[in-house]
This record gives sequence, C-alpha cells and structure tokens, in this order.
Amino acid sequence: MTKTLKIIGIDPGTNITGYGIASFDGFNFSAIDYGCIRPPSSLKLSDRYLIIYDSIAHLLEQHTVNALVVETQFASKANPQSGIKLGMARGAIIIAAKKRQIPVYEYSPTQVKLAAVGYGHASKHQVQAMIQSQFQLNQLPPPDAADALALTLCYMYSHKNKQAFSEL
Repeated sequence: MTKTLKIIGIDPGTNITGYGIASFDGFNFSAIDYGCIRPPSSLKLSDRYLIIYDSIAHLLEQHTVNALVVETQFASKANPQSGIKLGMARGAIIIAAKKRQIPVYEYSPTQVKLAAVGYGHASKHQVQAMIQSQFQLNQLPPPDAADALALTLCYMYSHKNKQAFSEL
C-alpha cells in the first residue's frame, strides 16, 4: 500500500490569500483543491483576518492534511505597515493549523520559486506555468493559488528524501 502525503500551502495576503491542497505518493503530485480567499476590501482589517481564519479553518475541516506550509514574511523598510498586516494574516493562518495540531512549515519566496521553477527569482507567470505543468492542470491557476501549490512542492521536495513518510 502506497503512503500519501497531503499538504496545504497558503500564500497569505490581506486582499488575496491563495491556497492549494496537494498530495504526493512518492512518485506523483496531484492537486486536490486550490483557489483564493478574497475578503472584501471594504471591511476593517480585523474582519478580513477573521474571514481568512474561518476560511482556512473550513479547508482544514474538509481536508485531512499532514502539514500546512506558509510563505515567510518579507520586511519592507519602505512600507513597514504592509509587513505588519501580512504578519497578522500569517498569524491567523498559523493559529488555524495549530488549533488542529497540524504541523506548520515556512519557506521564503526564493526557496519556493527555486523548488517550483528552478530559479529563485522566477516571475509570477513562470511559477503559474510550471505549476500548471507539474500538476497537469487544464488552465493556469490564479497567481496566488499557484504560489500556494508551489509551497506544497517546496515542502515535498525538501522532505522527499528525509522523513516525510514517517509523518504519516
């Protein structure tokens, strides 16, 4: 019997949070579900964080996953408020996983692009095209969902030759 890992990747954002749920059986990748969470921009930030939390919690109730993978936060000296807002969205996501005892892993955007495309400074379109190819999707996924699926690849590649299947 083949063991399968099921991972959820999350590309956090206060306007658009991408998600992707993928499985890996040791040989093949499969996209199970992917999309974007779009809280209305007219809402207060605290209400948007609640929508993000509730949406991730709902996905975690629907899908039993072995791990949640989230992109690390960037720090912008030019606009520190963006980093703070993004950090709060990441916090809502991480809490949704931790409340369900789901391990959380974090990777930088450069690590994710390197794993998905082979180039750490790949464009959004390059990531979308490679994710479409890797997961054999009929169409390009939205950029944020592609980033989320790329996070699952980054996790699976980094764990493929390690202990990934001992986590099952």
